[in-house]
Amino acid sequence: MEKKNYTVSIYTENNLGLLSRIAAIFLKRHINIESITASPSEVNEVMRFIIIVNVTEEQIKKIVGQLEKQIEVIKAFYHTDAETIYQETALYKIRSQDFLDDHNIQDFIKETNARIVTVTKEFFVIEKTGKRSEVDALYETLKPYGLMQFVRSGTIAVTKNEMPISGILEKFNTTNSLS
Repeated sequence: MEKKNYTVSIYTENNLGLLSRIAAIFLKRHINIESITASPSEVNEVMRFIIIVNVTEEQIKKIVGQLEKQIEVIKAFYHTDAETIYQETALYKIRSQDFLDDHNIQDFIKETNARIVTVTKEFFVIEKTGKRSEVDALYETLKPYGLMQFVRSGTIAVTKNEMPISGILEKFNTTNSLS
């Protein structure tokens, strides 16, 4: 079977130590996590983890099954890149002098829909939101200009198709409120 990128969405209770147990499921199978993001979900008191991995479909099915065995996991889903809308954000810190000396770089930043968020005498901070390939392309362009720091977020994603998760989470929330 062919390996490809999968986005795993895990809806959970917000409990201490859960991230370690989730990571252990991937570690046990020697699967590298390419990206991980955690945030509140669309339902109050429910967290959503988004994990990007490069595996076969057989592997991802097993992983999702293992994730759902965790007590705090309400539901887990997996999707291909074609089934999701996804973005990353990156910050690039470059030396001001290098930036000012080459006007082409200013044009390139405008063309890539990046934006300058901070300017000082010593450095500029540029922000880019887009697909990983777009973030990487800007990194490669800025690297020769004295890239002082670079950081990127994990991938965030939503599915293109409707997911029944809101109903599942509302039922979970109601059941937990009654107990």
